[in-house]
Amino acid sequence: MRLVGISGSLRPGSYNTALIRAAAGELPRGAELVEVGELALRLLPFYDEALDARNAVSAVASLRRTLAEADAVLIATPEYNGSMPGVLKNFLDWASRPFPGNSLLDKPVAVLGASTGYFGAAWAQADLRRVLKVMGACVLESELRVPAAHTAFTEDGRLRDPAHAAALRAIVRELVAEPVPCAA
Repeated sequence: MRLVGISGSLRPGSYNTALIRAAAGELPRGAELVEVGELALRLLPFYDEALDARNAVSAVASLRRTLAEADAVLIATPEYNGSMPGVLKNFLDWASRPFPGNSLLDKPVAVLGASTGYFGAAWAQADLRRVLKVMGACVLESELRVPAAHTAFTEDGRLRDPAHAAALRAIVRELVAEPVPCAA
């Protein structure tokens, strides 16, 4: 089982990257998590259909190949101005092509989020889930909101709150379980 983990944050020391890495620690034996790092997100130009038609961007081809080879995807998003950050939306715009038939079509995807505020990136997660569903991804209903992220992690990268840790473990297990067909 190959899982791709994507953090929607470019910030060094990102809480959402920490969340992806905490999820990697919950994987069952035989499963691996491949992290799409911030460098890969930085290499993506702004989505441009004309550029996409020329198939000239190797970073995009690499991204699409990584997603196509994944059995499932885990995305952690911060919240910027009540929504997902632009870099994550740009990533999804590139990943959504060609449509239909993109590399996330019918692929199990789980959404997580961490923020220093009280709501754990709730609005960003809602927007992200909507975009993923429009793209045709099989979005898990389970979610994890980690508020006060600046205090949420132990020094070894685990979630401090036992309820958050249990929820993360359950999401990872659901994501790597036998795939269930997406509901229409």
